Amino acid sequence: MRKQDFTPSVLDFGPVQFYLARHFGFCYGVENAIEISYRAIEENPGKKVYLLSQMIHNQEVNNDLLSRGIQFITDTDGTPFIPWDKIQKEDIVIIPAFGTTLEIEKLLLDKGVEVQQYNTTCPFVEKVWNRAKRLGKESYTVIIHGKPKHEETKATFSHSAAGAPAIVVQDMNDAIRLAAYITGEKTKEDFFREFANRFSEGFDPEKDLLRVGVVNQTTMLATETQAIADYFRQAMVQKYGEANLKEHFADTRDTLCYATNDNQDASYELLKTDADIAVVVGGYNSSNTSHIVELCERKFPTYFINSEKEIISEKEIHHFDYHRKEKKTTRDYLPAKDPVKIILTSGASCPDTLVDRVMLKLLENFKATKNLEEVLASF
Repeated sequence: MRKQDFTPSVLDFGPVQFYLARHFGFCYGVENAIEISYRAIEENPGKKVYLLSQMIHNQEVNNDLLSRGIQFITDTDGTPFIPWDKIQKEDIVIIPAFGTTLEIEKLLLDKGVEVQQYNTTCPFVEKVWNRAKRLGKESYTVIIHGKPKHEETKATFSHSAAGAPAIVVQDMNDAIRLAAYITGEKTKEDFFREFANRFSEGFDPEKDLLRVGVVNQTTMLATETQAIADYFRQAMVQKYGEANLKEHFADTRDTLCYATNDNQDASYELLKTDADIAVVVGGYNSSNTSHIVELCERKFPTYFINSEKEIISEKEIHHFDYHRKEKKTTRDYLPAKDPVKIILTSGASCPDTLVDRVMLKLLENFKATKNLEEVLASF
């Protein structure tokens, strides 16, 4: 099979060159979710149309949906905007691309709300749920690599816990701590304190960590998920031996989302360039976008922005510090050289038109640039 080409594309405008990731922007799941949401509005004039929470983690898209009359029932962390008792049987409720928990689905069904007509759950999220279900049937515990407060992780945890013991690990540090209970380095008493609010009801670390399989929140770094799975695999080898591995560890690498993988692989290729800075476009609460930011930060000064409005001038840019969760202002962000080489990419929840607008706004900061049509014609 021919290896996929992730080499960045280059748009040369003379005094500035843009390195564009070979894969970025909307994935199938996001495109499908947005299309269904707009259809729900068109097909239900006069009705109240709700979204369980943000459709995707992109401010521009969500603001557009709000402007068309859609209302969000909760914030991304579950904080209610609209009380559940306000939702009526005849209302339209859209399930976002992240999916939802079985508990919320039951609440809606008990009200008589039709939940499948506008269910936009991404097929790759559902693939993870189906794999978790199979793990449960085979008596494995489901370890979920994800952010505990993220809607998708909450939904995957709910679906997993319905058929198996389940627990969430956020990163490799969590994995190392959890593996210590597999190898017997830590006691059962410590577990309930260390992983409070991360495990399913009735979880028993002495019994439920004998057989495990790893699935993930689809927007997490695929390489990190695989490293975490490999770590648990090695812990099982250490305790039970290589010959008995299949009795204690399930291979689940087939659940990783291709779109997230492609975006991340394309971002790794960007790291091989000699760019001066990186500009990453997307929602500040977007998990997959934040991972692309983290990758770019390994080599370049990186500016995480949600739209072209954050580019104030050639001297000033407003951007988001993902690690501190705060907005920042940086002056003299464009290096004084010719040409300036800029990486430009985005997450899977960012419209391509938004990336276009960011590029055009950056171009305004340079003089005597080549004509856009001329550059695109030679591209």
